[in-house]
Amino acid sequence: MKQQIILLNGPSSSGKTTLAKALQKLISDKRSERYEVVSIDDFLRMSRTETIYEDDVFEISADLYKKAFDILGTGDGVIIDHVITSERIFAQLKETLASYPMRTVRITCPLQLLRKRELERGNRCPGSAEASETYLFPRGGYDLTVDTGSVPPAENAVKIFNSFFGAEQTGLGDAPDRAERTDVAEE
Repeated sequence: MKQQIILLNGPSSSGKTTLAKALQKLISDKRSERYEVVSIDDFLRMSRTETIYEDDVFEISADLYKKAFDILGTGDGVIIDHVITSERIFAQLKETLASYPMRTVRITCPLQLLRKRELERGNRCPGSAEASETYLFPRGGYDLTVDTGSVPPAENAVKIFNSFFGAEQTGLGDAPDRAERTDVAEE
């Protein structure tokens, strides 16, 4: 089977990286397949004093997508942990990785919790989480939406796995129904 891309798109400090690692482990344990995590955090320098703009994200996204493309070429799957804040960043992703199937997950988290996590991290410019939530793109059209504010990473990983690979393969049954499908057309 051709490996796929699983895109986790959500605001800064929403728990994407923790969720990506939980999903990576679940796929490895239940399907014996390698999925590498490619994170925006590996390409951007984060600082409490330096604001990250859309141009900054667009500039590094080509390298992020190339790394994902190279991994897919080895036969491994990819989980992309990203904060996409514009149509041009999303178009660049789709164009670069068009030859591979991609499943999309919107990551949501209450704004108050995003702010708290951002402050606790200590390595993000204050307001980054709120700004990335405001400008997140696309707003709809995802295969699945999960809330990282009320559902632990392991449960969200099971929900994503069950949705994309089939519940019968986890041996865990369905995760509690706290994630939802979003059947809205892409913006």
